[in-house]
Amino acid sequence: MNLISILIGIVALIIALAGLIPLVGIVNWIAIPVAIVGLIIGSIASQKTGRNLNLLVIGVAVVRLMLGGGIF
Repeated sequence: MNLISILIGIVALIIALAGLIPLVGIVNWIAIPVAIVGLIIGSIASQKTGRNLNLLVIGVAVVRLMLGGGIF
């Protein structure tokens, strides 16, 4: 389960990093739900690497959306 969570987290991280480019920040709205799915799967696993990766991706995407005016 942890490996699946890490793979989902890597995909979400790539999407979130693309969202750091100006005028492409809307893709963070896609990265957050993908990372939440990875977070749920990572929470089931015994190791916490996948969970932590997905929490990091969610944090990066939310901060980017806050800076760009997408949240709050």
